[in-house]
Amino acid sequence: MKNRIEEEYNRREVKPVRLNKYISDAGICSRREADRLIEAGKVKIDGVTASCGMKVLPNQTVTVGKKEIRGKNAMVVLAVNKPAGVVCTEDMRTKNNIIRFLDYPQRITYAGRLDKDSEGLLIMTNDGDLINRMMRARYAHEKEYKVTVDRPLTDAFIREMSEGVHITDKEKKLDAVTRPCKVTKIGKYTFSIVLTQGLNRQIRRMCSALGYEVKKLVRTRIMNIELKDLKTGA
Repeated sequence: MKNRIEEEYNRREVKPVRLNKYISDAGICSRREADRLIEAGKVKIDGVTASCGMKVLPNQTVTVGKKEIRGKNAMVVLAVNKPAGVVCTEDMRTKNNIIRFLDYPQRITYAGRLDKDSEGLLIMTNDGDLINRMMRARYAHEKEYKVTVDRPLTDAFIREMSEGVHITDKEKKLDAVTRPCKVTKIGKYTFSIVLTQGLNRQIRRMCSALGYEVKKLVRTRIMNIELKDLKTGA
């Protein structure tokens, strides 16, 4: 089956983009803040002061204040095998952040984070719309994980995990019952789980609610993109 991301790339044409989105995609600020900058007369297209609602082509020169923004090149999509200990954040003050770890020459960000202790497949891209389409819960795209826990699995555990688990966290304002999902026992301590949502530390919280502790968590698939034999850190 042809990769959905490749299909998305191949069907694209060079089209004008709304100026606020262009600025947001360049990582300058949000679209709303971009509108404020445009209204304040701080944005120019090819040297001419821009107005809200204008569109821009990738070969045009956009400046915000004195800073020049270059249009995006071809869509970048990387499949990364994130090691445990690397943090999914763009905050460069955070030690071992994913941006510094990859040191990629273009601005890219992650499509669905993995927590610091988890490892496996991470999609990195420069396309914000692609991230939204991949990761929004309402689209119900599958993400698969291989999980190792601290004690032997039981039939009751597999059944309860698959039917949905009530998880809470007052600090994160989390109080939810997880969606039904596919859970398969693959070893005495190891199972696979396929999720279509991405609540904060969801699998770890689900296991904890049932009296188990996650010892290792590896994401092996996002949609039809698989980790396979990609080496750790590659």
